[in-house]
Amino acid sequence: MRKLRTIEMQRLSVEEYKEAEKMPLVVVMDDVRSMHNVGSVFRTADAFRLEAVYLCGITGCPPHNEIHKTALGAEDSVDWRYFKTPLEAVEELKSRGVEVLSIEQAEGSTKLPSFQPEQGKRYAIVLGNEVKGVHQEVIDASDGCLEIPQYGTKHSMNVSVTAGIVIYHFVLNLELRI
Repeated sequence: MRKLRTIEMQRLSVEEYKEAEKMPLVVVMDDVRSMHNVGSVFRTADAFRLEAVYLCGITGCPPHNEIHKTALGAEDSVDWRYFKTPLEAVEELKSRGVEVLSIEQAEGSTKLPSFQPEQGKRYAIVLGNEVKGVHQEVIDASDGCLEIPQYGTKHSMNVSVTAGIVIYHFVLNLELRI
């Protein structure tokens, strides 16, 4: 087995990426403090060709050196928008018929392995602040909550790790014609 060289991977150019079909998923970042988390989410969004990333509240926006350090240029390929509040982002998404799901431990949440996204439907996931999680008013405005089952002593995971797990669940369950 031989490791592939970058040139052999036939990756899309930024221009080709912009024109390519996208996974019908938007990531909404609700007051995420760490620029490294923001950059990592951009990079994961690029890897799985997501529709967009919405940055809300105190979440940092490109161009920013700390975001670029982990995004490695994905902040240029992935469409993004800034909203003053995450509630504004949720309202905008819902007005376009997007199903909004907060990623949070909440009463009545659906465990991620039990959630089956529907083909032809558009989704958004809301990722919360590293300490406080998703704002309650955003949970109230969401169509539901998804929860990643956890079995250790900690009650949460890093935002970018959570994003990767949830995004990959959507990728495994939704068809993207490439």
